[in-house]
Amino acid sequence: MSGFVTLKTEGMSTEEAYRLIVGCVTPRPVAWITTQDESGRVNAAPFSSYNYVAHSPPMLAVNIGSRKGELKDTARNIVETREFVVNVATEATLELMHASGADYPPEIGEPETLGIELAPSTVVRPPRIPATPIQMECRLEHVLPLGRGLNTLYIGEVVAFHLSEAIFNGRHIDAVAMRPIARLGGPYYAGLGEIFHRPMLQAPPV
Repeated sequence: MSGFVTLKTEGMSTEEAYRLIVGCVTPRPVAWITTQDESGRVNAAPFSSYNYVAHSPPMLAVNIGSRKGELKDTARNIVETREFVVNVATEATLELMHASGADYPPEIGEPETLGIELAPSTVVRPPRIPATPIQMECRLEHVLPLGRGLNTLYIGEVVAFHLSEAIFNGRHIDAVAMRPIARLGGPYYAGLGEIFHRPMLQAPPV
């Protein structure tokens, strides 16, 4: 069929494969993850290869790539403590969230450096970011190495939800009021934009 460029992945470089996959899979929700190392230092970093993978119990998965063969601070903390918090990034927190994605050395805590306010969690040790309307406390359940070993999928069970009354009415979450942001390819983020309404064709799980 004409009008398409076909690129086979055999022999493709890691850089090109990354550029293509993050450009194709958009928009991607952003997990702004807080973790704590064994000395108590808090780390906050954004990851856009993230989604929910189960609802009974609720579980989240985030793919974290290694850097020069070493675990990133977030991944190392998750493995060592088996706990983390996913804070939902929004338009209001975009600048702080983006700044926390810089390559800080392990001895530098982003919350302290950037002035990110923290609040205690109720079940896990890592604190949450109350400037976000949703925080999900998680305990690590599975660690799955993927591909050639550059990526690892960390799956955690959500053990507590913290939901702002501004976006939660006791039953439903108002995504429009939440104003979440998503990651696109390259240096781009996106808001919700136009909303399309269609009736649900299947009943939710019970």
